[in-house]
Amino acid sequence: MPVATRSPRTSRKQNLPVIMHAAAIDHFGGPEVLTIHELPVPPLEDGEVLIAIETAGVGRWDAEMRGGWYPGGKPKFPLVLGTDGSGRVAAVGSRIRRFKIGEAVYSYSFLNPKGGFYAEYVVVSADKIAPIPAGLDLREAGAIPTTGLTALQGVDDALQLKHDEAVIIHAASGGVGTLAVQFAKLRDARVFATASGEDGVAFVRRLGADAAVDGKHCDIASAARQFAPDGADAILALAGGEPLERCLDALKPGGRLAYPNGVEPAPKKRAGIRTVPYEAVAGVREFKYLGLAVEAAKLKVPIAGKFSLDDAARAHGRLAQGHVLGKIVLRNL
Repeated sequence: MPVATRSPRTSRKQNLPVIMHAAAIDHFGGPEVLTIHELPVPPLEDGEVLIAIETAGVGRWDAEMRGGWYPGGKPKFPLVLGTDGSGRVAAVGSRIRRFKIGEAVYSYSFLNPKGGFYAEYVVVSADKIAPIPAGLDLREAGAIPTTGLTALQGVDDALQLKHDEAVIIHAASGGVGTLAVQFAKLRDARVFATASGEDGVAFVRRLGADAAVDGKHCDIASAARQFAPDGADAILALAGGEPLERCLDALKPGGRLAYPNGVEPAPKKRAGIRTVPYEAVAGVREFKYLGLAVEAAKLKVPIAGKFSLDDAARAHGRLAQGHVLGKIVLRNL
């Protein structure tokens, strides 16, 4: 239910919040079903951390859940959306020694059992959070847990990109693609990017792509063959459909194709091409490697739009408009 104030009640015993504000849904539907609720702060157990959220990422998967896609069985309403974000540690469970109260952290927890990140507070398993990497502020860090892990694991684990290999990053101007371009360059690969619109092409070139074309209006295969006459070694596909099939026409025999599960339509398998669908994994090891890559790359985190938590519905409306260069975020102001 909508509320008018922003003064959550707290527990005198622990000086911790009891009630919080969250952007949640009571049923599936369009952006308008996403409203501010007053909800209990989730209980904290031994292996968990309570984070006071500063920034939450807004992704297309959130919009898909809001619209009715829910892979975790039947959801319990009100449902707080959001898979990732950043903030400061507000409390820790009795078994937690890695984090201190007040420490700046970021986190990714898909289908988090105790609610999503579109809230003032979230409780997350300690293995799914990490200290914010050097060089990022809370806003930037809150934008990248999901997209950063997806991008890095696509480049390093699924494709295993090597020095001087030619890689096509398809749909490079979105939240995952903008980071994948930079991680691929960190591995000394040669990057050919497809992007959305002339501004998207210029955008990914500024982020380090060696060549870029408008994926909807250019002859991708021809341009990619000019870039890599012997054929590209690998493709990281962040969107499906006919443009991706044209990317595949430029892949050399024995090349590799990787894509995160959820890319629709999924690419068609081709003889002689190794295809690797994958899921982003969050854990202590995975966050360690993400932090090292973020720092080594001096990562630029493009923020396409900033909205307050109260304006979560507007953020989803902006997402629905498309042509999002980078990532949309919610901020607790």
